[in-house]
Amino acid sequence: MVCGGWCRTLNGGDQQKLREKDTLSEKRFEPSKPLSNSKGHWDQDIPFPDLPYPVAALIVGFCACICFINSLYGDFVFDDSEAIVNNNDIRKETPLSNLFYNDFWGTRLTHPSSHKSYRPLTVLSFRLNYSWGVLEPFSYHAVNIILHCLVSILSLRVFFVVFGNNSPRAAVLSAVLFATHPIHTEAVSGIVGRADLLCALFVFVALLSYVRGVKAMTANLSIKGVSSYYISTGSSGHALPYLIMTAGCTATAMLCKEVGITALGLCSAYDVLLAHGGVISRTIISMMIGYHHRAIALWRNLPAGLVRGLIWRHFILAVTGIALLVARWVVMGSTVPRFMKVDNPASFLDSVLFRSLNYQYTYSMNVLLLLLPIWLCFDWSMGCIPVIVNLTDPRLLSLPALWVLFALLLKRGMAQGKTSQTSRCVLMGLALGIVPFLPATNFFFRVGFVIAERVLYIPVAGFCVLVVTGIRELNAISFINKRVLQAGYIFLVVMFILRSQQRSRDWLTEKHLFSSGLDVCPLNAKVHYNMGKVAADTGDVLEAVRRYREALHLNPDYDQAMNNLANILKDQGHLDEALHLLQQATTLRPDFAAAWMNLGIVQASLGDHPSAENSYLTALTHRSVYPDCLYNLGNLYLEKGDHTAALKTWTNATTLKPSLAVAWTNMLILLDSQGLYQPAIEVAHKALKHLPNEPALHFNLGNTLGKLSRYEESESHFLVATNLDPGNANYWANLGVLYHRWRKYELAEKAYLHALQLNPMLKSAQDNLSMLLKATGKISR
Repeated sequence: MVCGGWCRTLNGGDQQKLREKDTLSEKRFEPSKPLSNSKGHWDQDIPFPDLPYPVAALIVGFCACICFINSLYGDFVFDDSEAIVNNNDIRKETPLSNLFYNDFWGTRLTHPSSHKSYRPLTVLSFRLNYSWGVLEPFSYHAVNIILHCLVSILSLRVFFVVFGNNSPRAAVLSAVLFATHPIHTEAVSGIVGRADLLCALFVFVALLSYVRGVKAMTANLSIKGVSSYYISTGSSGHALPYLIMTAGCTATAMLCKEVGITALGLCSAYDVLLAHGGVISRTIISMMIGYHHRAIALWRNLPAGLVRGLIWRHFILAVTGIALLVARWVVMGSTVPRFMKVDNPASFLDSVLFRSLNYQYTYSMNVLLLLLPIWLCFDWSMGCIPVIVNLTDPRLLSLPALWVLFALLLKRGMAQGKTSQTSRCVLMGLALGIVPFLPATNFFFRVGFVIAERVLYIPVAGFCVLVVTGIRELNAISFINKRVLQAGYIFLVVMFILRSQQRSRDWLTEKHLFSSGLDVCPLNAKVHYNMGKVAADTGDVLEAVRRYREALHLNPDYDQAMNNLANILKDQGHLDEALHLLQQATTLRPDFAAAWMNLGIVQASLGDHPSAENSYLTALTHRSVYPDCLYNLGNLYLEKGDHTAALKTWTNATTLKPSLAVAWTNMLILLDSQGLYQPAIEVAHKALKHLPNEPALHFNLGNTLGKLSRYEESESHFLVATNLDPGNANYWANLGVLYHRWRKYELAEKAYLHALQLNPMLKSAQDNLSMLLKATGKISR
């Protein structure tokens, strides 16, 4: 008798139990054929066709692609600016080793302000994108879409594991739901979501490797009454390479995003719930619900090697998990990240009861987003979900609903008998949904968000398993027409695709993204703050001020809004209000380096030089690498007449940031004004190595060379400056002065006239042209 490599001498009862299952163990997957023979399969009641694997994979990949294809033409939005545009770690001139010492945002992991988000492989992928197209967002979005397609296709294999190889319809339907769920939009259309995509890819590979390892380790065992499709599809052999691969993929997933460590939990869940036909879970459940005799019978039927192998594999999982956590703790500098109250207000509540109630309410909100992905927002902090502080809050009614739903699913998962496979699918669906979500629960440590749609990327797989299992159960009820279920599923997928495309369009630009946030979270101060930033960047100062004031109205302690509003007020000349806002911001957050620098600028504008210097130095204590602050400190020293200190400070600024053109320019002007022409020329040539196309550098170098009567060299730099910035009247006027000194009067006259054409009110050009015309006799004296 054939039993898929699990054979031993069986008694008559055993043969009767396995008689119908032996034929399944003889089947082997052939890609060119349908995934299985539907006769007698668990998912035969699901009213959808059985497809060959290549066709199923193509459909899943296509669905994943069309949902988010329009994001290809999106910009860098929201967190993309900090993680990519302003992150020096993705640039080729930055040493590659920096990726392994800095966090996701380019800040040193040991720095107090670091969020400790250690994702070097994700940053490395951004660096590869940068080498292809610098900061052209198209290639970044294309990689995200490709990764989502790969993960969706790989989920098909994961769902084969969950449902069993004899349930291809269920696997395909689940994979299509996974590929099209709108909750994925943030992870796919937001470029920083690549961390979740890469993490999911390696988590799934780790799980599939572990499945192969379990099958290889138990290939020669035999269990009475166990469905052979769960235990006979893996070839016998050594399991260790697969387990090592599992550990390696888990480590790799963690280097993409922290949640990668939950791959170990999913592997454990598979081993207990699904491996060996779920005999371990049935034994445990029977013991838990009081069926002691059945549990004992199941235990006695277990071959000795099965339990030993289970313990050995869990020992490997535990050692891997501990090693990875210890390594992560060391990399973080043995400190936890510090978050602000506005990031996760509930976690700062003194009452343990209300902290717990708020956490549970956010869990219910996450479940709601999976069920009804209508209210999606790029940020759920700062008043988007007001904190529950009263037991009469009606939102608490969602908590019983959450736990009743969980209890019903758990009860169905613990049911035994003929529907044991359905029970195993329900339990594994819960595991897929809960285990990857555990790091976001605030249970182990405080997280820096209230709700983050990206963290639901992997848990969606569990949601899909439960939905498809529900479809199968509903179809088993005779009075429900199969066509109704077919139409309902197709309608759901179509709605998911349309909603994903709609939400993906929201992520094309920051203006669209932040505007969509107002529809969902009008009380979210961060949404108004970001709308203010967009307005300020587009020159709409009045709208920016209005948005910043609204953000402060909603959250009076919003220090970043204070800082940005103060900058605008400073430029408008409202120095007193700007001073008050910046003093308040630095009081609320004493390590807010940017606010300290801006406070110094305002104080310097008010003539309070000692206070300004103290503010600049304070900013530098909180951010040692701060070239912009050094530049402003140099300006302060210049105002005080300390030219040596000014030059030294600007030199430090350009050392830290060679692209800081204003600092180079100030150095040139100061040296030139002191008659130090040769040092000025040397500084100019050094600056041009970093900024060869900076017109101000060519212009000032041309001025200095002209004073030394090095006319030809001076002319060449003036011409470069006018070519780079042809609309600058001062450049043309000074070119005229050069020709005037050089006695090339016709060229001088043309340069003066061109300058006046650009700016008819330019007094220096008017006076010089008048002098030239008098000197050449073209007008009377």
